[in-house]
Parts: sequence; C-alpha cells; structure tokens
Amino acid sequence: MTKGQRKILITGAAGFIGSHLVDVLLSNGDFVINLDNFNNFYDPQIKRKNVQEHLNSANYRLVEGDIRDKVKIEEAFSFGPFDAVVHLAAMAGVRPSIENPTLYTDVNVNGTQLLLDATIKNRAKRFVFGSSSSVYGERAGEQFVETDRVDRPLSSYAATKVAGEQLCYVAHHTTGLPVMCLRFFNAFGPRQRPDLALPKFYRLIENGESIEVYGDGSTKRDYTFVKDTVYGITQSMVVDFSGYEIINLGRSEPVNIMEMIQAIELVMGKKAQLVYKELHCADVPYTYANIDKAKKILGYNPSISFVDGVREFVNWYKDIEPAKSASRV
Repeated sequence: MTKGQRKILITGAAGFIGSHLVDVLLSNGDFVINLDNFNNFYDPQIKRKNVQEHLNSANYRLVEGDIRDKVKIEEAFSFGPFDAVVHLAAMAGVRPSIENPTLYTDVNVNGTQLLLDATIKNRAKRFVFGSSSSVYGERAGEQFVETDRVDRPLSSYAATKVAGEQLCYVAHHTTGLPVMCLRFFNAFGPRQRPDLALPKFYRLIENGESIEVYGDGSTKRDYTFVKDTVYGITQSMVVDFSGYEIINLGRSEPVNIMEMIQAIELVMGKKAQLVYKELHCADVPYTYANIDKAKKILGYNPSISFVDGVREFVNWYKDIEPAKSASRV
C-alpha cells in the first residue's frame, strides 16, 4: 500500500462487470480484493481468464470463496479497512431462478446480509450494491424511475434484488452506513456471459443456426455498454455521499430484439435465421431507464452507442475465438 491509495473490496470481480471494474481500479492505482467463488453457472474458465492479468498486479488479491462463507468473508476483510465494498456477486439469470428459487434466495439474500454484517463490523466507508432493472417487473410503456413501485417482481432473481436493496436500507438506517444501490440495465460488451442474447446470437449467426425470438420481436431492452456501467460504479465510489440512494444505470435508449439482431447482422455482414417462440412468463416486455438521477448525482452520461458497443463486442469475440479453438486441439 502507498499513502493515499484506496482499498476496494469487490465480490464477484471475476465476472463480466466486475472484471471490467477491476481493470479501471488497477489502472488508477487502487488496491483491489476480489472475493469470488468461480461457480459453474457458466464455464469457470471464462472467469479464470478474466482475472489472469489481474493476478500479475501487486495491487490485487484474490480470495476464492462463497459470500455465504463467514470464514472467507473474514479473510477478505482482513485486507481492510476498505474505502468501499462493491457487492456484485450473485446467482444471476431471470429464467434459471424460477427453477431453483431456494438457491437464489440463499446466495443473493443471505449472502448479502452476511456481507453487510462484515462491512459494518469492519467499518468500511461505503457499500455499493449491484441491483437490477428486473426489480421493476412488467410495465406499460413509460421510463423506469427509481421511485416506482417494485413489489411485483416476475422472477425469484428479481425478488432477491428487491430484498437486497431493502437489507441495504436497513443497514443504512440502523448504523448510518452510506449505501448506493445501482440498478443495472442490460449491460453488454466484451466478456459478457455466454448465455446472454448478444454472445448467443453471435454464435448462432456465425454457425448458420436459427435464433429463437420470444414474442413478436417487439420486446425492448435498455442495452448499456459495460464501460458506461463501470463508469457509474466508479463514480458511486467517489462522490461526496453519506446517505442511501437507489440509482438507475442504463443508456435510456431501448432497442427491440429485431433492431439488436439487425445490428449484429450489420457488424458481422451475415444474415440471421429466425424462429419465433412464445414469450417466457419471467420475461418483461421492455426495460427503459430514466437516468436523470444518475446524471445529477454521479455525473453519469453514457457515451457508447448500441451499434458501436456491438462492434466492440464482435471484435473482441473474433480475437478470442482462435485462442479457444487452439486450446481444443
């Protein structure tokens, strides 16, 4: 540690958003602890690759463990005291949560409480919670505003994120811990989970296979490039703040599924084959972030267009594909 250097604890920092956040913090000279269990929700080797360069930094420490494991949490906090705890670890995915709601509740709710307990006990200066736009549930066409009701989640995953925000509020109310709950809107870009739309659609188009479109193609998502999302997180760690806030991090320009496919086709120079399926009960018809609050409090102003973000993702994916093929030889 050098004088004036910040210490940051991040849970789930081997994942998509977390690993990009670590890139930025290490480049700023911060000292970063990553608590991650490398679970098998998707190929753990993808996450191992995400942290490969981080492990070479003298300012980075990896603690392999679950956020439900008090011993591992104590090990992570032994590197403190922390200027901020950024909680990104969670069982992810809307549809899978319906199949295993008990696991999602255990990890996302109980794990969050244990982390809050340790944050308070070890006197970290602030807590940043990675929430989700899924908390808003099904809407009728307007922007999602932080003051909207969130008592009708459509999946167990969404319900656990609502519960996490409430646990954060209790922690703030009873102890004074400053808390930022950031509602992420459909982050996308390099290192994205392979089960999500963009990487899945890219692979299907590349292989000449059909894309399953759920509904009539009019569903919309507020796709937000990961670097813009990360900027919002880093700002939440530095702004002068002592309260409790919920803030949307989106791009506020929803894209429907057909526009998304067309953007991928444009960048790849290949046409997609489509098969239409019935909309899943856990899928919301659209997401649309009002980001006025993020602009005011965080100075947040997403700058990367959807097409440019898709182009950056495709260029990254093309670069890693030869390496993946070579590793299978």
